[in-house]
Formats: sequence, C-alpha cells, structure tokens
Amino acid sequence: MNKTAVHLLMLEKLDIDLDVLQRAAQTAYEAATHAENIAENKYDTLGLEASYLATGQARRVEEIRQALKNCRAMPLTAHSAAQGIQIGALVNLEAENGSGQWLFLAPDAAGLKLNQDGRTVTVITPRSPLGAALLGKQLDDEVQINVAGAVQTFTVCEIH
Repeated sequence: MNKTAVHLLMLEKLDIDLDVLQRAAQTAYEAATHAENIAENKYDTLGLEASYLATGQARRVEEIRQALKNCRAMPLTAHSAAQGIQIGALVNLEAENGSGQWLFLAPDAAGLKLNQDGRTVTVITPRSPLGAALLGKQLDDEVQINVAGAVQTFTVCEIH
C-alpha cells in the first residue's frame, strides 16, 4: 500500500467534490435570485427555501475548500517508531473478529472512502474517537474505543 498514492487520490477526490459542489452552489444561488422565485405573498416560500439551500451549499463549498487546503499542507513523512502513528499515516487495523480495515489519518476530510489497489481506505481525523486513540500507537499495539456503550478492540497490523 502506497500512502503517497492514497494522499494523491484523496486530493483528487476532494477536487472533484469541490467542483461538483461549486456548480451546485451556483445553481442554488441562481434559483434563489431568479425573478420567478420572488415571493408573491407571505405563503410563497420558494425563494426563501432556495436561499437557504444556496447558503448551505456555499458553506459546504467552503468546508471542502478548507479540507483540501489542510490535506494539501499535511506532511507525508515516513513512519517513525519513536513518534508512533501521526497525521499522514496509513494504517491497517484488525478487529477482534479478524476483519481488517485500512485507515488514512488526515487533518480533514473524515469519512472519505478511497479505493487503492483494490482495497478500501477510509480517511479519519484525530477528532474521531478512533483517530485520537491511534495517535502515538505502534505496530502490534491494541486500540480500544467505546462505540454506543460497546468497547471495540483493534490491533495495529501495518503502518506506512
């Protein structure tokens, strides 16, 4: 697994998401300001609803833009056993039931799913319980998180 390729894939996906959202925000803005959407009475809320949508879309565009900036600036250093897992690490975890998962620890873009070499890689951040628990961990360390009252245990199998 190549973390540089995963990083580039993440940036590419964020670029695509930003482009799609910018077009959606522009469409919502045009709908909100279109002459046909001017309220004719107090019950005509189409223009108001379109403006709420445009505002939400614009906010989401800014979130993606900031995520892209943060992810471009993140360091992609080689794993250091002295520091343990840090932002920029590509980690393979194994759950107690034997199932495995690849995670990419990034400063932003949590939940993004990437496909690298036929494997799914999920982007997580240190703000998530699992991301916070992984910081500083070493190969073969166990990580425990509490999800909805149930403790889940994972073993760190690979770090890139």
